[in-house]
Amino acid sequence: MEPGKLGALVLAAGMSRRMGQPKLLLPWGELTVLGQVVSTLAAALTDETANLGADRRLTAELLIVTGGARELVEAEVARLAENFPVRAIFNEQHEAGEMMSSLQTGLAGLDSQVAATLIALGDQPQLSLDSARRVVTAWKTSGARLIIPSFSQRRGHPWLVGRALWDELGAASTARNFLNAHADEILYVDCDESVLKDLDTPEDYAQGLQMAG
Repeated sequence: MEPGKLGALVLAAGMSRRMGQPKLLLPWGELTVLGQVVSTLAAALTDETANLGADRRLTAELLIVTGGARELVEAEVARLAENFPVRAIFNEQHEAGEMMSSLQTGLAGLDSQVAATLIALGDQPQLSLDSARRVVTAWKTSGARLIIPSFSQRRGHPWLVGRALWDELGAASTARNFLNAHADEILYVDCDESVLKDLDTPEDYAQGLQMAG
C-alpha cells in the first residue's frame, strides 16, 4: 500500500551559462526540455491508468524551482499546468549557483501532505519512464526513506527522500555530504543509463536529440 502522497522537486534554477541560452525552453520533440521532464515525472508519479488533468492533480505534486530566465521558465510552467499537477517556486538565491539553495526552497514549498519527494533535474529530458517508475515503485513497496537510481554503480537522478530526512537534507552543506552520511540506509535501484544524463552544453543537446530521435 502506498504510504502517502508522493511529489517531485524539479531543480530548474540554473543560469544555463554553458548552453548559452535558457536550456529548459529548448525544443524536445513536441515539448520543451522542461516539458519532457514534467511529462515523464507525472507519468511515473501517478497510476498508469490515470488520465491527465484532474485525476493527476489529486495524486501528485510537481514543484519546479525556478531561478535563471525566471519569467520565461515560469510562463512555461503555467502552460504545463494546463495538463499536469505542476507549479513554480522561485529560488531567490539562484545566482549563487548552488543546488542546495534550490533544494531548501523546494522542500519548504512542497505540500504538507507529501510524504516523500523525488529530487529531479530540469535538464534531464532523456530520463526514461521505466527508470523513473522503478524509483517510485521501490518507494511504494519498501517505504525506504532514501532511494537512488544507479547505473554501473554510479548514482543518478531522480533520487527520492522521505519527509523525515528533509530537515537534515536542507541543513546539509552539499547533497553529496547528506547522501554519504546516510550511505548505510540508501536503497539503490538498478536503472538504465538515462539516470546519468543531463544537458549542459550545445553538444549535449545535439547528442540528446539525436539519440531521442
